[in-house]
Amino acid sequence: MSDTTDTTDYTKFPEVLAVLPLRNIVVFPGMIVPLFVGRDKSIRALEDVMADDKQIMLVAQRDGDLDDPSEEDVYDIGTVGTILQLLKLPDGTVKVLVEGLRRARLVDFVPNESFFQASVIGIEEEDLDSPDLSSLSKTVVGQFDNYVKMNRKIPQEVQNVIREIDDPQKLADTVAGHLNIQISEKQALLENVSVSERLENVLGHMENEVGLLQVEKKIRGRVKRQMEKTQREYYLNEQLKAIQKELGEGEDGMDDLAELEAQIEKTKFSKEAREKAQAEFKKLKNMSPMSAEATVV
Repeated sequence: MSDTTDTTDYTKFPEVLAVLPLRNIVVFPGMIVPLFVGRDKSIRALEDVMADDKQIMLVAQRDGDLDDPSEEDVYDIGTVGTILQLLKLPDGTVKVLVEGLRRARLVDFVPNESFFQASVIGIEEEDLDSPDLSSLSKTVVGQFDNYVKMNRKIPQEVQNVIREIDDPQKLADTVAGHLNIQISEKQALLENVSVSERLENVLGHMENEVGLLQVEKKIRGRVKRQMEKTQREYYLNEQLKAIQKELGEGEDGMDDLAELEAQIEKTKFSKEAREKAQAEFKKLKNMSPMSAEATVV
């Protein structure tokens, strides 16, 4: 593996770039993500940029289910990225490792029969000197800690990375990339050039998600307790049946008790006599056949 350091400034991208439509993912600046590419047009675009400067425009599809998107089926704003690695797989698909560099806007598509190609322009960030960025960043980092505790799908190392980020722009984009939200919501975060607003938005998304995860945790706990109670009651009932069987009580004995109870209900007693009969029946029902008092001679 070469130790040569690539000093190319990828933020100074050319005016015309190959375009790679993405299904169900938004790539933010600073993100390094693996992508599996299977569409012929997209593979040709990757092969073209690999032979040149390895820069490509990454844009999300408006509908991830479309197999053959048109120019109108992708968002106007995406991320200029660089191809770090490309691997052709045996099934004909391609696995690429891409790194997002900066936000950019599609200006016009350039006619190209082989793959999508468009002129793009970089998007500048706003309010980089806002006095609120420092406190907002600290709040976002703290809430991300809570988010990770509730969402076990996020690795611990990601949490460590977030804690070390001191650039508000990078913090907002890195957190956004790990949020479990809709693609349209991630796209809205990508399109927002205000750093402070992005921090506020990712904070709001995390608070909502943590609230939902807490509710889910309570529901799972309640369901678990109910299942344990049901299982415990079933086990105790089975034990009782086994004990009754050992003591000689079976279905016949229970049938006799049922007949006796029905007879008591049918018989016309005085109030005092009925209460006495019911009390004796209850006492009899709770006694085993081994009890001398329960045996009539």
